[in-house]
Amino acid sequence: MKYAIEEYHQKAVAKDAQHRTFLKWLKKKKPKDLDQVAQAFHKEVFEEINCLDCANCCKTTGPLFTEKDIERIASHLKLKPSQFIEKYLHKDEDNDWVLNKLPCPFLAIDNYCLIYKVRPKACAEFPHTDRRKLYQINDLTIQNTKICPAAYEVVERMNAHYSNQK
Repeated sequence: MKYAIEEYHQKAVAKDAQHRTFLKWLKKKKPKDLDQVAQAFHKEVFEEINCLDCANCCKTTGPLFTEKDIERIASHLKLKPSQFIEKYLHKDEDNDWVLNKLPCPFLAIDNYCLIYKVRPKACAEFPHTDRRKLYQINDLTIQNTKICPAAYEVVERMNAHYSNQK
């Protein structure tokens, strides 16, 4: 199933205030079952959504690269870390290593990741909707709903799940 990314983005923008209010409520109330609920909806959504049909995250945003990411990926590509940095990365305004350009140079035409087994930690954890204490990353979650159909769906399902408690 191909995803109408612009359609998801528009829906997420339209629901921005509602999502922010819900996530603010989550942060304030911290429901005891939050981690289990978030992980269950994350799993459910990713049984329905195939990232290979979308790859919008790889096309429009880039991960932050840790030193460990750089060393691991450089080794995989048979490059020195300095060569990998020179070819693919630069420091952003927050002094983090980021890609020189988008879409990600490791994204193949069929949306497969050419370095999947050694991809950056940030890529492996994206869209972060199954992490513990989800309420700690509200701004990132809001941002990700506008990039990732799965993140949008997880937030929508969580909002519906907790609607009777608000």
